[in-house]
Formats: sequence, C-alpha cells, structure tokens
Amino acid sequence: MNWYLLFLDLLVAGFIIVMARHTLLRSRFFLHIFQQKGYKLNEYWQWLVEHWNHRVITGRHIFYMIIIVAMLWLVSSTITGSAAVIILTFFGLFWFGPFDYYQNEKQKKPLVYTARVLRLCVPYGILCLTLPAATLYLSYDSGAPYLAGFFSMLPVDIYALAFGWVLANAVVPFFIFIAAKITAPIERRVHQHFINKAQTKLARMPELTVIAITGSYGKTSTKFMIRDLLKERMSVCSTPGSYNTPMGICKVINNDLEAHHQVLILEMGARYEGNIDELCDIAEPNIAVVTNVGVAHLETFGSQEAIARTKSTLVKRLKANGTAVLNADDPHVADMANLRDDITVLNVGLDNGLIRGSNITYNHEGTHFTVHRNGETETFNTQLLGVHNVQNMLLAIGVASRFDIRLKTMVLAARTIEPIEHRLELKKQGDIYVINDAFNSNPTGAKNAVEILAQFNSGRRIIITPGMIELGELEDEKNREFGRQIGEANLDLVVLVGQHRTKAIQEGIRQTSFPEEQLKIAESLFKANELVEDYVQPGDIVLYENDLPDSFNE
Repeated sequence: MNWYLLFLDLLVAGFIIVMARHTLLRSRFFLHIFQQKGYKLNEYWQWLVEHWNHRVITGRHIFYMIIIVAMLWLVSSTITGSAAVIILTFFGLFWFGPFDYYQNEKQKKPLVYTARVLRLCVPYGILCLTLPAATLYLSYDSGAPYLAGFFSMLPVDIYALAFGWVLANAVVPFFIFIAAKITAPIERRVHQHFINKAQTKLARMPELTVIAITGSYGKTSTKFMIRDLLKERMSVCSTPGSYNTPMGICKVINNDLEAHHQVLILEMGARYEGNIDELCDIAEPNIAVVTNVGVAHLETFGSQEAIARTKSTLVKRLKANGTAVLNADDPHVADMANLRDDITVLNVGLDNGLIRGSNITYNHEGTHFTVHRNGETETFNTQLLGVHNVQNMLLAIGVASRFDIRLKTMVLAARTIEPIEHRLELKKQGDIYVINDAFNSNPTGAKNAVEILAQFNSGRRIIITPGMIELGELEDEKNREFGRQIGEANLDLVVLVGQHRTKAIQEGIRQTSFPEEQLKIAESLFKANELVEDYVQPGDIVLYENDLPDSFNE
C-alpha cells in the first residue's frame, strides 16, 4: 500500500468533509438571519450589506481564491499535483474548519423550524447543494492527471475542487433570495387561507367587540392592562405577547377565539405604511386605542409624519359609531380626534384629557398614582414601573369606561396586573433586584427606565445596555442623548454591549462628569453578565435596557 497516496486521499476527503460542514452551518446561519429579519428580503439585504466583509464575502474566501489563482498562474507548472493538494487542503482545513459566526456564544433566539422555514429549506437546500455536487462531479470526472490516489474516485483536479467548494460556500447567502422568490406564491396562498378563515369566523360573531391597539410603544402593555380590567366582568380573548402581525392575529382568531367570548383584544403593529390596513382587513375594530407616535421603526418609515399617518389608519378604519381612546399628551395622537365625526373620542393623559393621572411615585413594590375621571378620584397601586405605564393604564381605564366599569373595580384589578416579561419587569433574584426592560427599547422607555433606576437607594445601581436600534438617521443622536441621561443619573456601573454599536452612547456619557472607571464595554450580553456577576453585592439593582437579536452581534 502506498501510504503517501493514502495520506493525500485522506487530505482531499477531509477537505470535502470540512467544506461540506462549513457550508451546511453557514447556510443554516443565513436562514437564521432571514428568520430574524421577519422574512423581509429588503431587511435581509440590508443586513448583508452591513456585514459584507465580516460574514458574507469574507477575507478567508478572498484569500483562498487568491491562493488558487496564484498557484495556477505562477507555480502550477513547477509544483506537483501532490504539493497542490497539500497546500490547498491545509489552507482549507485551517480557514474553514472552525465555524465561529456566533462567537461561540449561546444563541439568544435560535432558529425555529416553522412550517414556513421547512418549505423554504427545500429550494434553499437544493440550491446550496447544486454547486458543490457539480464541482465534486466535474473535478473527479475531469481525468486531470494531478493525483492518482488509493481511492477509486481519484484522480482529482484539486484546483477545480477547491475553487468550486469555496465559491459554493461564498454564495450561500444569496440563495435565500432565489428560494424566497420560489416559495413566495406558496406563502401568499397559505397566508390568504388563514386570513379567509379568520374573516369568516369573525363574520359569524356579530356581537363580538373588537378592540385594536397600535402605537410606537406600549402596545403590549396596554393590551394586557385592558384585558385585566375587563376580564372580571366579561369573557375576553386577547393575543399573547407581541402577536401583532397578520399571521399572529389570524392564529389567535382561528385557534383561541371561542363562541362565548364577548371581547377580542388585538395588538396591531406596523413597520411599513399599509401594515395597519392589512390588519384591519382581517378585523375591523369597534374600539381603537393609540398609545403614542414615536420614532420606533423610523428607519423603515422614513419620517415621524409617516409613522403618525400609519397609526392614524386605525382610527380611520374604526367601524361606524366606534370609539377612539387617544393619548391626549401626544400631539400626533391628539390630532387623530379630528379624523372622524361619526365616532366617539375619549382623550386621556397625564396633562390633558377627560381621564387624567397625577401624583406618581414608585418603589420596590411598583407604582402609585391618582386617577381623575368625571369628578371621581381614586388611588391606583400597580406592580408596573414607570410614568409611561401610568399613561398606558389611563388608556386601559378609558377603554374599561366604555363598558361602564366602576373606577373602584378597576383599582382592585390593577393591583393584580403582573409586569410583562422583559418590559420593566422588577424581580428579586437572590440578594439583588433586577429590572428587566430588555424588549424593544425606545427613547421614551429608555429614559423612563434610567430615571426609575436612579430613584432606587437600596444598593448600587447598574445598567447593562446595547443601546437602541431602528431609529434611522436619528439613531446616533438618540443614543448619544441616552448616553447623557445615563451619565447624569448618578449610577454606579454602566456596562455597554458592543464597542462599535455603543459608540454614540459612549460619546454621550463622556459629555457628562461620569467617572470613566465606572464605564465598561463588553463584547456580548453573556460577557456583560459575567462582568456584573463579579461586581454585584447584596442590595444592588441591575437594569437590563434592551437586548438585541443575534443578527446584531458585532
């Protein structure tokens, strides 16, 4: 047996195995990114552009191609096929053996193999396999005299094999576009089936009252507050969590809504103009609630005016004689009262409106405030933290008032409302307190969270944050302002997640007198947690302000 030839055969086989593994993991990674971007090809493309050199066409792809071209043009006539195998396979094993796209960190939200993903995987998998399979066939079928080995599948053209596999590995991200286009007609039919089913079900329940909530922030919190104020007197069905897309709403209507339900509460989200119309085509509301108009998703809307225009669609789509419950403290929302003259408008707010709140205080037990309604005054106590949650509660009180529920009854219900997971959720963990505000941070909510943290005096105050995203051209400005708020809050430790991503926050903090030694930068949330674990002591309070998906990892 020629052990040298066997060694070369094993090198080639090892190269193929390593490249196949790396290509498989890489294709799975980009499928994960596509899912995190909501299956939106434009947002997926934007992610590719932002990570072009780091994840898409990487240095290892470029350098490996340069080595192949250099060997073919400069030294192919002077080196043997065996030497070419050794050089190209060793470089391949070294560069493509590891797969470190997740920086060896635990994925915060792993890829979920939904029915849609499985449908997408069929054309995507075929596309990802075609080029490597063709390369494998051609390189072994070429009859090139570079290597006559021990295994029957040799001789092999190592240059063609290496070039084809690395090229196939490089173009994996772009097959998502083709696969998505292929499956798009199927997805449209699937979506329309569920929409038709939901519309038919609602048409059979004419006595059902549909409450729809929209706004830049606070939709989910307000939804659960309305649910909890109404459920003592009525049979209520509501969407769980942040189910605010067409398929999310249809899933709840088709699976959870039953004949005995009197009220259906829906959260309606929007990232683009026209999204609210799509949702109202499924379920037109009897009561519309608009929380606010901020700068969330400014990147996709383009302007705050476009955001206001989109949110106002909910009021325009109200059924005749419906009710709009509006945040009177937000000028954009208050203006929506003038859109219709055939509906009832109920304005609420801390400073304006028929229902108002005042005397807000909070501590380890939550928030305490006074509500004024039509001459009535009641003190509310809730586990929820923050001024913005008082505003949300006022909106919920406005909706409950349309059902003639007494204010005293609402006071009792408000005491039992539990914080929503990851939204200013106050918990005691061992000897320390944690405020979890990790979901969907925005300028208003982030400011409120920092102000709340600053009022605690039981121990040292710590914040962990990667800053805010999807604020378009205002992103740096808002994060810099957020940094100044942090710097002026007299905190004991600030841990920013991501050196590059938090640059604007760092600039804002350094515009204040905040001590530099109390500012730390961590490369990931997991590293930030390790840093804080070594720092905290009993009585300390830690605020988690925002948590970004894996697709935002640096």
